[in-house]
Amino acid sequence: MGNDRMSQPDRKTKKPTWVVDKERAKRAAAAETVWLFGLHAVRDALNNPAREKLRLVVTRNALDRHGDLPAGIEPEITDARVFDRSVPLAAESVHQGAALEVRPLKWGRLEDVALNGPYPLMVALDRVTDPHNVGAILRSAEVFGAAAVIAPTRHSAPETGALAKTASGALERQPYLRVTNLADSLIELQRMGYTVIGLDGTATEDLPDVLAELPGRAICLVPGAEGPGLRDRTLETCDRLARIPFAADFGSLNVSNAAAVALYAASRCRA
Repeated sequence: MGNDRMSQPDRKTKKPTWVVDKERAKRAAAAETVWLFGLHAVRDALNNPAREKLRLVVTRNALDRHGDLPAGIEPEITDARVFDRSVPLAAESVHQGAALEVRPLKWGRLEDVALNGPYPLMVALDRVTDPHNVGAILRSAEVFGAAAVIAPTRHSAPETGALAKTASGALERQPYLRVTNLADSLIELQRMGYTVIGLDGTATEDLPDVLAELPGRAICLVPGAEGPGLRDRTLETCDRLARIPFAADFGSLNVSNAAAVALYAASRCRA
């Protein structure tokens, strides 16, 4: 008679810690939701077929201003006086009586968006964590034809209601990719033919002069966090460093304003 013990393992094989962590992160990402708020942000998300929509909470007045809703959306109508108790929004959120729970957008891989257009233009954000700044940069990126905005998964602003409201609809149309390692993604862009230009106030070259040497080239502009600026690894990875020229003794621009100026300059050089 055979030994039953021989057919069964003495104990269950444990998965490596890194596998468990990866599976846990994947489950958490699948369960993640975002509450968008404000008439424009909610309307643009409702009209985006790529956006997975879960709950729409609105006042009667806000619903009347939205017009026809997409098929399959059943609004939860609530009184304006109790709206703040109906949805988990921050106290300072200017919701205008409209909030939409959604899944974060999936834009695909870097190579899926990096080669859009005859002269691609990208923005890579190095530790820009303020959602209002990122939202404003997404808006400028859309206006000036950038293929995408990329940022590291850690130490950058995720999709939030505040970001979406500042972006004024651009979050639904402008690819915003969160990448594991920013320097590795910049190297990948370089392999695709991009010239990576770091925006650094201490640089010796002016941005218009650098761009004038690169007509028709694919460009990735890299602004850094206000204060710390670009990290050492990012500085080492950039092909060129450039500053935005400004009047003597004036100071420096807010990061979202600097990105807008740089995007305008780059778009003019590739026109």
